[in-house]
Amino acid sequence: MPQQPSPRGTFLHVAEAVKAQIAADPAMTELPTLAELMATHKVSRGVAIRAVKVLKEEGLAEPVRGSRWRVMREGQQCDRRPLAIRIADVFQADELHVGDEFPSTSALADRFKVSRPTVAKALAKLEADGLLSESRQGKRRTVLALPGREERS
Repeated sequence: MPQQPSPRGTFLHVAEAVKAQIAADPAMTELPTLAELMATHKVSRGVAIRAVKVLKEEGLAEPVRGSRWRVMREGQQCDRRPLAIRIADVFQADELHVGDEFPSTSALADRFKVSRPTVAKALAKLEADGLLSESRQGKRRTVLALPGREERS
């Protein structure tokens, strides 16, 4: 009688395979989706979820909004501050002054590796704080005030 594979510990085998994939590909930034894990390893959704949880517990992955998982590497630091605060750092990093044009939504989305609608929400907060002018089609945002200063145009 042929021996049937045991379902116990299958999630550990899947987790080990993903760990090997992470080690082999230094450019890998996201874990495979649950669907990809299910198809590749021919396992159920529950097994794939348990494998991802093992990677999380070992500090190799962290959840990202939108149900994706980011690969965490040793020594890697991730800025977990709200996006509006990280975008506010652009004032100093780009040495912007009152009246200067602020980078576009698309440029900021590329810079912070998030979607344009996510950047638009963060920029709306900076507009509400009086740091940026409103953006309209064909007109770029400009700096009205610098964070932490009362200087206004």
